[in-house]
Amino acid sequence: MNEELLQLAEAMPKAELHLHIEGSLEPELVFQLAERNGVKLAYSSVDALRAAYAFNNLQEFLDVYYAGMSVLLKEQDFYDLTWAYLNRVHQDHVVHVEIFFDPQAHLERGIPLDVQISGIRRALEQGQAELGISFRLILSFLRHLSEDSALETLELARPFYDQLDGFGLDSSEQGHPPEKFARVFARCKELGFRITVHAGEEGPPDYVYQALDQLQVDRIDHGNRSMEDEVLVQRLVGAGLTLTVCPLSNLKLCVVKDMAQHPILSMLKKGLKATVNSDDPAYFGGYVNDNYRALIQHLPVTRDHLYQLARNAFEGAWISDDEKEAHINELNRVFALG
Repeated sequence: MNEELLQLAEAMPKAELHLHIEGSLEPELVFQLAERNGVKLAYSSVDALRAAYAFNNLQEFLDVYYAGMSVLLKEQDFYDLTWAYLNRVHQDHVVHVEIFFDPQAHLERGIPLDVQISGIRRALEQGQAELGISFRLILSFLRHLSEDSALETLELARPFYDQLDGFGLDSSEQGHPPEKFARVFARCKELGFRITVHAGEEGPPDYVYQALDQLQVDRIDHGNRSMEDEVLVQRLVGAGLTLTVCPLSNLKLCVVKDMAQHPILSMLKKGLKATVNSDDPAYFGGYVNDNYRALIQHLPVTRDHLYQLARNAFEGAWISDDEKEAHINELNRVFALG
């Protein structure tokens, strides 16, 4: 492995744009919260739970993912979850995060929306004050549920609109096309929110077209299968749309068979604004720097690639132009650019 490149990847400032906060729930914290809340787990130990973090596809992952959420019951639990993530990515020189949370998965367990948001935001605000990590919070709808459920959740969120920065769509992609949620995202747009949608991970390129044409997305999460359609690639390039790519997630969920086959460098070569993110780091084998490390180990990554990936994330972040400029200036400093 190129140690110089690895050191540069670790040192450069980063924005993470694709992170499910529930997916940062490490097994140790699962057991800590279970004990605190009197939740009985199906696993005898931390090691046994970690061993269960083995999947053949997205649905198998989601089954374990939703089961792990059972320990999140109180405002303090959501705070502890988010604070642990922020402290971990601070070590990776992450300076800006845009995180998803899945309120429907908690609402159906009887956890009120204000408990979820207040815990997450308290940690995010503390992270900004103490760690210098700015943030955006994205409410993500679960696509395996109905659009009516999403519309109900959007209405439930009305008292908290000033605490949210956008809306997303995640969970099982196959059989749940973006067009299924056209009404709810039209309403999000009417309310003035930005939107980002998981598309083209397991679903076909047509799902990316639907996200663009029917949902009017501001960003595409994953987007790997866009590479199968050159017309779509050129459209994404022309629109300057950011793709929030998650290499270790793609490997763990068998979206790619081998990291050496990952398309991220091909994306950059074609002019796509690909970025590096961790998705669900507790389940997929690593945080942002671990994703960069895997790319450097298995692909012919160069300094220029690293710089472009990091810059794409700042340019694609939902922050002001002044904030983008400040982050890119620091990125330039680390790369010793003029």
